Amino acid sequence: MEYEQVMTPIPGTVIRMTDVPDPVFAREAMGGGFGITDTAGGDVCAPVSGKVIMVAKTGHAVGITTDAGLQYLVHLGLDTVELEGRPFTVDVAKGDRVEAGQKIATMDVDEIVSAGKSTTTVVVVTNSKKLVDHVDVTVGDAALGDTVAEVYLTASQPSEVTAAEETAEPAEAADTEAAPSPQRPADLTGFDATAWDIINGIGGAENVRSVTHCITRVRFYLKDGNLADDEAVADLDGVIDVVRAGGQYQVVIGADVEDVYEAVSDQLGTEGDDTAASDAPEKERPTTVLGWAKYGFSELIGVITGSMIPVIGLLAASGIIKGILSLLLTFDVIVEESNTYQIINAMSDAVFFFLPIFVGFTAAKRLGADPIIVSIIGGVLCYPSLVEMSETEGDSALLGMSLNSDFFGIPFHVAGYSYSIFPIIVAAWLASVIEPWLKRVIPNTVRMIFVPLFEVVIVSLAILLILGPVVMFISTGIANAIQGLYDLSPTASGMVIGALYQSLVIFGLHWAVIPLVAQDIAANGNSYLNAIISATMVAQGGAVLAVFIKTKIEKIKTLSGPAAISAFCGITEPAMYGVNLKYGRVFIMASIGGAVGGLLTGMFNVNMWGFTGALIGFTSFVNPADGVDSSFWGYLIASAAGLSVAFVLTWFFGFKDSDVDKGREVKKVRLGRREPN
Repeated sequence: MEYEQVMTPIPGTVIRMTDVPDPVFAREAMGGGFGITDTAGGDVCAPVSGKVIMVAKTGHAVGITTDAGLQYLVHLGLDTVELEGRPFTVDVAKGDRVEAGQKIATMDVDEIVSAGKSTTTVVVVTNSKKLVDHVDVTVGDAALGDTVAEVYLTASQPSEVTAAEETAEPAEAADTEAAPSPQRPADLTGFDATAWDIINGIGGAENVRSVTHCITRVRFYLKDGNLADDEAVADLDGVIDVVRAGGQYQVVIGADVEDVYEAVSDQLGTEGDDTAASDAPEKERPTTVLGWAKYGFSELIGVITGSMIPVIGLLAASGIIKGILSLLLTFDVIVEESNTYQIINAMSDAVFFFLPIFVGFTAAKRLGADPIIVSIIGGVLCYPSLVEMSETEGDSALLGMSLNSDFFGIPFHVAGYSYSIFPIIVAAWLASVIEPWLKRVIPNTVRMIFVPLFEVVIVSLAILLILGPVVMFISTGIANAIQGLYDLSPTASGMVIGALYQSLVIFGLHWAVIPLVAQDIAANGNSYLNAIISATMVAQGGAVLAVFIKTKIEKIKTLSGPAAISAFCGITEPAMYGVNLKYGRVFIMASIGGAVGGLLTGMFNVNMWGFTGALIGFTSFVNPADGVDSSFWGYLIASAAGLSVAFVLTWFFGFKDSDVDKGREVKKVRLGRREPN
């Protein structure tokens, strides 16, 4: 079998790749090779003969292609890209021909150590999966230029490459009719590598219209959904699953979603949520009534998602603070008249009271309006004198709403907007419509003053006089309808919602419900619906916990353990996409547990005064007025029952280790390949 000998580029102690203190290199996600520790640095030589195909801008990495087609990456230190090139001097350039043992760079280990980084250097064959059979490494102390490894090529690999292959860059496809897939740049590691692989799997950066993220998913709007390879993306390291829903291509990441999103944004050249490429075409408009309905719903979900995601964490944190405050009152640690109570209450209530300002900012970013201007409009909606005005009764009414104010003699209804969500989203939409028109008609010399002036006046009046009351009438009607269905039979409603709610999460449609819950809590201080949703989260955690305890497969344990913790903290996507849905019956057993938990939640009339649910949100079930009451005990009973039922059913009927081999097949049936909405 043909092989290549590899020298150590620096002196030190040679270790196996699996012992390199970096998870990406250690699991050989970048390829096979070896590491060098305890190095004194100094000169760095080429480990093999070949052509330099890459030199990192920061000097921390050099890529070399050999005549046999193997691509070697010499990575100097770990996380040293952050040092902006200070410890390195590179003596070669892209396109140079180098010989094994030739000096290619210098490395200052003192600079690296003083910066708190590791000097461990890695030599990795980045195209190992295709071309390498195995790598033999001689571990132990080695001097500069010692032969320390033999890389054995696969039997089908030709010994020489053509001239065209030699000149082709690894990150670009060859200019032929059947171009090969692009090669990931050798200097990308960690989240940057994951981001590159995702972008490549969805059709490249040119196929991305815009991108945002939520608690666990990076959400893409693609120009052509057919270009995305669901299976390839779902199988990437760092990706849990892929979902097409709501007009979005959703890549489920889990806890690392913010890091992956930032890496994706950097590589796409975007600066924030939903920053679309300048050349992105308009979405194809539907031609049928049903098509328009689907299109409108998809757009609505997208706007709600983009508007609510950035404030969800704040709502959750505020809910926990509210619960803690209730406990402090219940156990007589503080009293309502104290300054301590007022300070903590301000911390817990501020995000709800000023919700129009925060949601206005995020909605404007999503819709393309000026976030600062829309935030000011949000400030108008929750201005203290208007809040007082909303609390007064008028002499007449329209559509059941009191006409409690007038504007130049025109009577209208001032609603309480300080805890609202939907009116400011409509305001952001209206601002996105009139703002471009104002910029066209107002001269540049006075645009900075008069665009905000006219926009604030026009949009504020439109919301206060017309759109706001209408939106509040509709949203209040929907909330009352949901509450009415619950009141007809709390037990039946709890069971049905408990069984089906997590199915909405699969497609991201729960974002149509979350704003209703948030507004219900903001306006009324509580939400029965959210209490049922909490039980479904605990049930999903109970099912994946059973998998964690039962399985003997280390990979499944590694995945299911953190997923259970996440579900008990109110985030179910890692459990659902990582385990429950993938192995089919587990999700069914979890849904049965959710139905039982929801049924008991309704039976005990469990109410919820905070936004955060599941086990971590226990303080949300403490009544601010009465302290620990029947809602709290009902929550504990319903949560315990939902968890237990899901756990037991999964243990006996939902999962066995032999299901792991069928996991991908289950997901294929569930996801399929759908046309983009």
